[in-house]
Amino acid sequence: MNRSSYFQTTHAHTGLLTQPIILFLVSGTLLGFNFPLGKILGEAGISPMISAMIVSLGVCLLLLPILVYKRQLTVPKGTMIRYIFIAAPISFVIPNLLLFSVIPHAGAGYTGLMFALSPVFTLILAVLFRLSTPNKMGLVGIALGLLGAIIVSFSHGTTNEAPPFIWMIAAMMLPATLAFGNIYRTVAWPENASPEMLAFWSHGFSVVFFLSLIFITKGENPLSELMLAPQAVAVQMLVAGLLFPVFFKLQQKGGPILLSQIGYIAAAVGLIMATFLLDEHYSPVTWLGVAVIALGVVVTLMAKKIEQ
Repeated sequence: MNRSSYFQTTHAHTGLLTQPIILFLVSGTLLGFNFPLGKILGEAGISPMISAMIVSLGVCLLLLPILVYKRQLTVPKGTMIRYIFIAAPISFVIPNLLLFSVIPHAGAGYTGLMFALSPVFTLILAVLFRLSTPNKMGLVGIALGLLGAIIVSFSHGTTNEAPPFIWMIAAMMLPATLAFGNIYRTVAWPENASPEMLAFWSHGFSVVFFLSLIFITKGENPLSELMLAPQAVAVQMLVAGLLFPVFFKLQQKGGPILLSQIGYIAAAVGLIMATFLLDEHYSPVTWLGVAVIALGVVVTLMAKKIEQ
């Protein structure tokens, strides 16, 4: 099967909730919840490693009964095993460790904005791997989103509340790791594998990895730490469980570049939630950048509609 054609939206009979544009909006919104939730977990004393594990654990706990009920839970074999062993670290382990390590130092809003840079990295890699690229309007959407992210990052980075330089550098590593994950999950997607199965096993491997790392480095049961903020933990697990099945469906139907642009929506949602729930404050220039990001999202959706 041709890889590029596999990820095109060719099934006109699919329902509204499986259309790339809807998946794009839902994924970006849910992703935006991670940033303020991550800050709440960090302020409660939950370590970045356990915060990252909570995300993967939530996906597994939500998907397990669904896959069992649908009789779709099977043991991975062949190329799926290789896919899981590579996709999990570069897609979820490393990015989530970076995310939850940076949030306490850089703030939920600023860290969320780093996700808005991943489309540019993803686009560059897509060109190198000769994957399908957006039309001219789609490229304008990416450019507008990037411009908005630069405006917000610059306005926040030059305020008195700017994070230490080392954490700004760590935050900048996020879009690079996200881009590599976006491309790998596309080019290595196993034949006939469902998005739910790949989400479950990728995060299952991540949970095992995190637990092993926690026991090696801390030598203690991580469950006690979860009790520091049980309500926030429960909400984080629910959000992650809802996000990643949609995330993998968007990967399959929309391709890596559209998937990467959920960072634009997540950045705006993260800023809004950080402002109203966490009392973070941003200048008018920052909100101008958010408006430019929103315009970029609109142009992106228009471009995808034309492609369809």
